[in-house]
Amino acid sequence: MDDPYHNNVNQQMTEGGDYTYTQDGGGQDGYPYQTDYPPQDEDAASDATEGADDDDQMYEGEYQGVPHPDEIKEARRAARIEARRKARMATQQEEEEENLPEQYETIMEDCGHGRFQWMLFFVLGLALMADGVDGFVVGFVLPSAEKDMCISNADKGLLGLLVYVAMMVGALVWGGLSDKMGRRKCLVYVLTIDLIFSFLSCFAQGYGFFLFFRFCSGFGIGGSIPIVYTYFTEFLQMDKRGEHLSWLCMFWMLGGLYASFTAWGIIPHYGWGFAIGSEFQMHSWRLFILVCLFPALAALVGVVFMPESPRFLLENARHDEAWMILRQVHDTNWKAKGEPERVFTVTNIKTPQTQEDEFIEIQSDTGTAFQRWTVRHVTMLQQVMANVMSLSAPELRLQGLFLVIIWFCMAFSYHGLGVWFPDMIKYMQYEEYESKVRVFHRERVERFHFNFSLINQIHREGEYVHDKFANIEIKSVKFENSLFENCYFEDVKSTNTFFENCTIKNTVFYNTDLWQEKFKNCRMENTTFLHPKKGCHLNFQEENDIVIYMVSFLGSLAVLPGNIISALFMDKIGRIRIIGGSMLASSACTFLLLLSFSQGAVICWQCLFYAVSVAAWNGLEVISVELYPSSKRGTAFGILNGICKFAAIIASFIFAAFIGITKIIPIFLAFAALVCGGLVALKLPETREKILS
Repeated sequence: MDDPYHNNVNQQMTEGGDYTYTQDGGGQDGYPYQTDYPPQDEDAASDATEGADDDDQMYEGEYQGVPHPDEIKEARRAARIEARRKARMATQQEEEEENLPEQYETIMEDCGHGRFQWMLFFVLGLALMADGVDGFVVGFVLPSAEKDMCISNADKGLLGLLVYVAMMVGALVWGGLSDKMGRRKCLVYVLTIDLIFSFLSCFAQGYGFFLFFRFCSGFGIGGSIPIVYTYFTEFLQMDKRGEHLSWLCMFWMLGGLYASFTAWGIIPHYGWGFAIGSEFQMHSWRLFILVCLFPALAALVGVVFMPESPRFLLENARHDEAWMILRQVHDTNWKAKGEPERVFTVTNIKTPQTQEDEFIEIQSDTGTAFQRWTVRHVTMLQQVMANVMSLSAPELRLQGLFLVIIWFCMAFSYHGLGVWFPDMIKYMQYEEYESKVRVFHRERVERFHFNFSLINQIHREGEYVHDKFANIEIKSVKFENSLFENCYFEDVKSTNTFFENCTIKNTVFYNTDLWQEKFKNCRMENTTFLHPKKGCHLNFQEENDIVIYMVSFLGSLAVLPGNIISALFMDKIGRIRIIGGSMLASSACTFLLLLSFSQGAVICWQCLFYAVSVAAWNGLEVISVELYPSSKRGTAFGILNGICKFAAIIASFIFAAFIGITKIIPIFLAFAALVCGGLVALKLPETREKILS
């Protein structure tokens, strides 16, 4: 039988006993693939196969970049394992996040409320007091500063505007950073910035530098309110939060009292300043700014010795640090209560770790120092922005909108009327002063020595020949279409005094502050100015009316009863009733402002409005820190406080524009805002029995 295989292949045995096969013919009837390869040398064949086995043979697609099937399977297997790991971590994190608030509340109850909370209360109260002082500083120093630095009306308005803008930006920035950097660290930065730039503003001789330093100071202190309330809240147990946060609000009132009292005691005393040559002058209003630094300085020293918020540390997976601080709180309180033997029994606190934390840890261990710094801060900025965007989540969106409306309405009416009250008093003083002006028409005075002051007068078409004005003060006097011939002015101080359309001949002005801006459309012939007092000069008797300090002092003192009542009843009747009731009652008080026909009446209704409305502020600040989770609490409070400053800026312009025109529009705007905010407040959820999430 013929075998095709044996017909085409010859089998031969070599000397070594091995068989070799040779193919006959062209390969059409045999194995065609064997003919595709050129014949190999024996040595080459052995070199190619030496030491190789079936498992180590090279995959053909490797040269073409095609992954091996085994690699694909391995990658898919690793992806499934990673997905299952992330799912387990997410589930575990959700469970831990659900358990952490209850566990933390239990720990705080075990630590008790005692010496530690009271120490922190006074330290943070001083920081809040510093913010209250800063709110009054610009208003008190502006009448003196505008004369000392020749500030125009436009620049004067710019100063007040920029300070509030700086505080608004500071609230937004520092509130967000406190959720990522820590409450204590951000508060230290805030107070340090305020101290440095407020101190520098005391010595700024030019308006530009003064404006810049006050702006930077406002940016710093603007972040104090969001941080202080967030920081203190996280050391309080649920049944103590409402009451003690309300007591904390009293320090803002103390800031107003401190600023008003020190301004009245320092600014009017011109002799309390000093000068170094003609370029550097330290007047009493600058000394007042220096004294206003004391609350911030005391707060900074105290905060340095305070620990970080343990709740913040737990939210950022820093278990050991949080445990040590909680044990410190526990031991401090129970030792003060006479039970030092009580032991802190907590051994484990669940702390979820986020991917953001892992990212920072990984990236921060690589690269140069500058690269690590850049990675940390860029990542932190990304996290802050993500935190801001997360506030629009469905579960937070509605209550956030309600809070924005309430904060805006409350700030618009409160700060708007806060501008309206003192400006209305000033306008009444101006009207009363104008009503007593004396008018002289076509008088002729010749060879007369004016050695007495001229106050609140108008002289029209007068003639003054060979007259002498020496060692006198000319205050609020206007000369219109008058003639001065062969007159002599020496050592004359003037305030709000002008010469309009006058003719001045052969007259000498020696050592006076009567200069170009005092003469409007005047014709001068052979007139000499010797040793003129150029620039602006302070007149403390005119610029520092004690009534303004008294109004601020009484307004700050008036909130004391409201603070006490709200603190005592915050946890008894709830935040919602406090906010809604206070705002609606305040709206009713605004109608009494229609009866403000005298300065005394304005002061009376101002005190009543502040006393009633302060309860709404307290309730609003308490509920704002309770509604948001710990990881977003500082960010949310910073945004709300920034909206408060924005509303204050708008209100100050609107309310000030109607001074001397009408009282009805400002009162109606304040009434409408308070009613709107009070009704919306009733839609908020009650939080007095809510555990901090």
